[in-house]
Amino acid sequence: MAAQEELTLRSYQEEVVQKALKGENSIIWLPTGGGKTRAAVYVAKKHLETRLNAKVAVLVNKVHLVDQHFKNEFYPRLGMAYRVKAISGDSSDKDLFRCLVIDSDLIICTAQILENALNSSEEEKHVELTDFSLLIIDECHHTQKESVYNKIMGRYVEKKVRKEGNLPQVLGLTASPGTGGNKTLAKAVEHVLQICANLDSVIVSTKNYAPELKAVVPTPRKQYDIVEKRALDPFGDHLKLMMSMIHEFMPSTVSRSLREVGTQEYEADVVELEKTGVKVENRLITQCALHLRQYNDALLIHDTVRMVDAFNVLDEFYNSRSNKLLDGTDFFLQGLFDENRVELRQLALDARYENPKLAQLQRTLLKEFRENEMSRGIIFSKTRRGTHCLYDWVNANLELQKVKISAGILTGTGTGVNHMNQSKQKSIIKEFRLGHLNLLISTSVAEEGLDIAECNLVVRYGLLTNEIAQQQASGRARALESVYSVVAEEGGRELRRELTNEYLTSLTSKAIDQVQSMSPREFRIKIFELQQTAVLIRIEAERKKDARKQRYSPGQVQLQCRGCFVSVGLGEDIRKIENTHHVNIKPEFQRHYSTGGQVSLERTFEDWEPGRVINCRKCGKEWGMEIKFKKVAILPCLKIKSFSLNTPGGKFTHKQWKDVEFQVTEFDFIDYMSRFSDLDLSD
Repeated sequence: MAAQEELTLRSYQEEVVQKALKGENSIIWLPTGGGKTRAAVYVAKKHLETRLNAKVAVLVNKVHLVDQHFKNEFYPRLGMAYRVKAISGDSSDKDLFRCLVIDSDLIICTAQILENALNSSEEEKHVELTDFSLLIIDECHHTQKESVYNKIMGRYVEKKVRKEGNLPQVLGLTASPGTGGNKTLAKAVEHVLQICANLDSVIVSTKNYAPELKAVVPTPRKQYDIVEKRALDPFGDHLKLMMSMIHEFMPSTVSRSLREVGTQEYEADVVELEKTGVKVENRLITQCALHLRQYNDALLIHDTVRMVDAFNVLDEFYNSRSNKLLDGTDFFLQGLFDENRVELRQLALDARYENPKLAQLQRTLLKEFRENEMSRGIIFSKTRRGTHCLYDWVNANLELQKVKISAGILTGTGTGVNHMNQSKQKSIIKEFRLGHLNLLISTSVAEEGLDIAECNLVVRYGLLTNEIAQQQASGRARALESVYSVVAEEGGRELRRELTNEYLTSLTSKAIDQVQSMSPREFRIKIFELQQTAVLIRIEAERKKDARKQRYSPGQVQLQCRGCFVSVGLGEDIRKIENTHHVNIKPEFQRHYSTGGQVSLERTFEDWEPGRVINCRKCGKEWGMEIKFKKVAILPCLKIKSFSLNTPGGKFTHKQWKDVEFQVTEFDFIDYMSRFSDLDLSD
C-alpha cells in the first residue's frame, strides 16, 4: 500500500483556513488553481483529528468531481488513517447511504445524493444533517435559488433560525461568488451577503500573501480576436426568407409579436408561441413555432460554425418527420424545406461565404501550436452540438492537422444524442492529461473544478455567459505565458458580454471587500435578517406547492399529446417510482404509442431497467421510454414536456412533473400485479 502523502499548505492557504480550524463556518474564496480543495483536505484532517465522533461530508455539484476529489486529493492524504468513501449516482452504494455514512469518517458525494437521503423515508437510506460534523461544499456559489445546494442549506438555516442545535460546521469553496447579474456595487454586496447567509458563513480570502497567490496562479494574457461581419451571407439570407414565408403562413397578429430572427430572444418567443398554440389547440401555430425554432437554431449554428453544420441540423430534422405528416400545416412546412433543400445545400458548400470566426480560430490555433508543439488548449463552446461541429471542423482542416492537433470532445453526462457517459468523460480527460489529445473542445463542464492538465491556450468561442463562467474558463489557462482568447464578431453580443463580465469581475472583488470590512456584529445582524426572510419564503413556498398539488383531483386531469392533441389518459392513471419516474399503469395506454429502439443507459438501477423508446402512434412525437420494473412489469415512463394537461381551469404545459397541479401517488407493485397480471395473489 502506498504511503500517506504529506499535507502541507502554502502561506495564503494557511491564512484562509484559520477560521475553519477554529470551528467557524467560512467560505474560502481563491481563484481557479489556487488550491481550494487542498485547503479543504487540510481542514478535514484537523477536524477528524480533534473532534470526537467527527464525520465529514464533501459535496460536489458534478458527478465527475466525486471520483476526482477522491483519487487526487482526499484519499491519498487521508485514506491511510481514516475511512474515506466516494459515492456517485452510478454507484449501487447510494442505496445503502445511511450504512455508508455510519461506516465512514469522510464521504464524497454529489449534493443530489445527500438531498435524496435527507428526503428518504427508508431507514437504510435516510440521514439527517446532524449525522455530520463538517460539510464541505465545493463550488459553493451555486448555493442560491432552487439549486440542490440551497435545498440542503435551506434545511440547515431553518434549523439554525429555530435554534435547533448540533448542526455541522460548514466550509464553502469558490473561485467567485459573482454579482448575481447585478451591475451596481450595492446590489453586488447584497448578492454576496445572500450567499453568505445561505451558507451561514463568513467569506475569507488572502490579505497578507496576495503576491504569493499571484505567483502560483499566473494571469493569462488576454487577447480579443475580433472578426468583421460577413459582407455577404446568401445562406443566412435564404434561411431568413424561408422563415418569413412561415411567418406569412401564420396569422399576422402572431408573427408581428416575434423579435429579430437568429437571436436567443427569438427562440424564447417561439417557445412561448408553441405553448400558446397548445393551450388553444391550434396545431398550425404549434407546428410553425416548432419549425421556426429549428430554423433559428440553424441560424445560431451558422453564426458560430460552418454553414454545412447548420444545413445538416435542418436536414436531419426534416428527414425524421417526412413520414409523419398529418395535415396541411405539415405538408406546407415539409414542402417548403424540400423545395429549397438543393439550393440551401449548394449555398452551404460555397466556401466564399464561410464563417469568418472559423478563419480567426484557425489562425489562433496555428499560432499557438506552431510555436510550441507541446501546446495544450481548450475551446469552450456553448452547446453540445457546437462542440461536435467544431470537432468535425478541426478533423477536416488540413492546416490544423499539419501542426498535429489531436482533438477530443468533452460534454456533460446524460442520455441525449450529444451527451457523454461517465466512462467516456473520464477517458477523454485521461487522454488529455497524458498528452494523447492536445485540444479539448468542451461545453461549460470543463469550466468548474475539473482537474485537467495545465493549458497554455483557452479560447472562448461564440459564448454568452456570466462573469463566474468567464473566470472559471480563464483559470484553465494555468501554464506560464498562457493565452486567453475571445473569438467574437466586431460589435457583436459576445464581445459586449465579455467586456461586461470584466467589469462584473472587478465589481465582485469590491463587493467582497465591502462585506469583509463590515463589523462582526453588523455582519451577523444582516445575515440573520436574510436567513429569517429566507425561512419565511421557504415555508410559504412549500405551503403554496402543497396547495397547488391539491388543485385538481387526478380524475379531472386529461393528458393530451403535445404534438397532435389526442387524449391518451387521465391523471389518475399516473404513478411515480422513486419519486422520479412517472409511469402510466393502464394496460390500454399501449394502444396510443409505438415503440422504437432500445434505450441504453450507462448506470444500472436497483428495481428497473430501461426498455424501448415510445412515440405517439398518431404523430410520432417522442413520449419517453418503456421500463421493466422488477424484471416483470413493462411500464411506459412518460416525459411531461411531451404532453399538455387539460384541466377544469384550462390547458397547461409543464417542464417537470413536480409542477403538475394534481397529486401523483407512489407506484404499488403488489397492487399493480394483482390488478393487471394473470397471477392470483388472493389469500
